[in-house]
Amino acid sequence: MISQFFVLSQRGDNIVFRDYRGEVAKGSAEIFFRKVKFWKEDGQEEAPPNVGGVNYFHVKVVGLLFVATTRVNVSPSLVLELLQRIARVIKDYLGVLSEDSLRKNFVLVYELLDEVIDFGYMQTTSTEVLKSYIFNEPIVVDAARLQPLGPAAIFMQGTKRMPGTAITKSVVANEPGGRKREEIFVDIIEKISVTFSSSGYILTSEIDGTIQMKSYLTGNPEIRLALNEDLSIGRGGESANDYRSSYGSGAVILDDCNFHESVRLDSFDMDRTLALVPPDGEFPVMNYRMTQEFKPPFHINCLIEEAGHLKAEVILKVRAEFPSNITANTVVLEMPLPKYTTRASFELEPGATGQRTDFKGANKKLEWDLEKFVGGVEHTLRAKLTFSQELHANIIKEAGPVSMTFTIPMYNVSRLQVKYLQIAKKSSSYNPYRWVRYVTQANSYVARI
Repeated sequence: MISQFFVLSQRGDNIVFRDYRGEVAKGSAEIFFRKVKFWKEDGQEEAPPNVGGVNYFHVKVVGLLFVATTRVNVSPSLVLELLQRIARVIKDYLGVLSEDSLRKNFVLVYELLDEVIDFGYMQTTSTEVLKSYIFNEPIVVDAARLQPLGPAAIFMQGTKRMPGTAITKSVVANEPGGRKREEIFVDIIEKISVTFSSSGYILTSEIDGTIQMKSYLTGNPEIRLALNEDLSIGRGGESANDYRSSYGSGAVILDDCNFHESVRLDSFDMDRTLALVPPDGEFPVMNYRMTQEFKPPFHINCLIEEAGHLKAEVILKVRAEFPSNITANTVVLEMPLPKYTTRASFELEPGATGQRTDFKGANKKLEWDLEKFVGGVEHTLRAKLTFSQELHANIIKEAGPVSMTFTIPMYNVSRLQVKYLQIAKKSSSYNPYRWVRYVTQANSYVARI
């Protein structure tokens, strides 16, 4: 049961606010933002979820904070899932989820919120079902005013490229001239978790993946989506050694998976084909998890040693293990330093461009940002540390581990692929556009030192 729902900008501006039950004070948005903002600025842990008897739940989507409040004891995972779905529904209708689009379409947004939640209780989050109850048309935000899109926002099909703005369309708006462009988008998004030992060996590795689909096809034709023929679900009685050694065989083995309710699995066991009639809006066709051994996209090597009285040196090397025709972006490495560190000076490779280093004095962290990271290349960072007093323990125990975040477009480590995307033809001339994108992101990528 939700008492309030509101959306805040990064500056704390209240963009959307709906009070469903009148049980929580009107100033809750200000209380929430102050707690979150100043808690993080102090370098402490996350802000407490309960303030003054009010439970606060929030998710961050494209820089916007979607927040729900309640005074009763509800399932946190239920509320967080609801917030994610509300964000997705709003994006489906507005095409673009941003502060500007929310302000321009506030009437439509409030109409959606009143249908999704009634007196604090969730009714539906289905984009298709909501079409029967929503009557306002979206005001389209000019794509030129959006932030520039990085390489991860490029769809590819053979030699054709389409910018990510191709999917910034509302599910209810037509193209100029009243026509509707027939097209469908499929994303294979994988979030990987890897932990390396201090000697560089992999201790744990896991992939959480999803196949996302967004359809702009009129008439909801049936779609057949084919995956790898050698795809296996579960270990099938194999021993752990056989399972691990299957990496070299080329087979794709998923630990488990689940499918959207619209997916029919009539021929899945026979030829690994999914049949479905896609609903309106964006939805996950399939979620999967994989612990089969895979080749990590980056290898991290870190060395830290004392370099004189109250001094130490850090040498951090990162090598990209993927092909040179692929480029990762928004790569960030962080490393906690000994608590007595007062200063850090950095040295990059000669001719290094698009790299930024920083020493976070408040929480004693080294940060290394790389705008682009080309496959097959190794980058090195040297940092000289100065301490305010002698360290009482081994310097290695006082520092690390190294954590890394990144996004790699058009690359996936599991080797799960969409072999073909077949759409039931209405006529011989019917040939809609099909766009498929692969994206690999870091979930928890950690190297011990």
